[in-house]
Amino acid sequence: MQRTAVAIRHIHFEDLGVFAPVLSEAGFSIRYRDLDAAPFATLDPLEPDLLVVLGGPVGACETDAYPYLADEQAILAARLAAGRPTLGVCLGAQLMARALGVEVAPMRRKEIGFSPISLTDAGRVGPLRRLAGIPVLHWHGDAFQIPEGAENLAATPLCPTQAFSLGVHALALQFHPEVDVTAGIERWLTGHAAELASAGIDPRGLRDQAAQAGPELAIAARAMLTEWLAGLGLSAR
Repeated sequence: MQRTAVAIRHIHFEDLGVFAPVLSEAGFSIRYRDLDAAPFATLDPLEPDLLVVLGGPVGACETDAYPYLADEQAILAARLAAGRPTLGVCLGAQLMARALGVEVAPMRRKEIGFSPISLTDAGRVGPLRRLAGIPVLHWHGDAFQIPEGAENLAATPLCPTQAFSLGVHALALQFHPEVDVTAGIERWLTGHAAELASAGIDPRGLRDQAAQAGPELAIAARAMLTEWLAGLGLSAR
């Protein structure tokens, strides 16, 4: 039977990017769940072999304004309690943190742009070691705390909690290793134009950073995901 990977997608261009071919090669059938499809609450939290919750331009705490976020947290709480393979990216990682009972709060300023992460001791011996020294894309204004029982894997000077793992089944990434900057950076720059303008960030600088970092980041991100899947026993058959 073919493996299933469900990716919750909040905005169309924040997709699986370079992760998609890795999942296909590992034998996964990929299915997106978008905001305009069936409500997230109808998703069986335990059914997919892998659940990926992607990024988006809303805050994980804005459940009153965006009620579907509460549905996602409930799905994640059930899935994480059951030890089912789960990957969160940016907003997805923040929702995982809230589902595990810890705070997500605004940072002193937004972190947007390409820069390397510093790995903790735990990060250096796991899949994130593939990203050591490589600029990754940061695009967030909030940060999570590390849940009880989880391991902090990475930091930057602005954000000391860039990733955490819970056992081998759950990985939360505040940054964006998945973005395919060679194919999709213009969608990001245009889709988030208002946010860039309000933060005083010139898209030309981000475009230049993407051109420099993109090829190496894509290779490293694919290797990272491949290693994480192997640790779950979900590598290519």
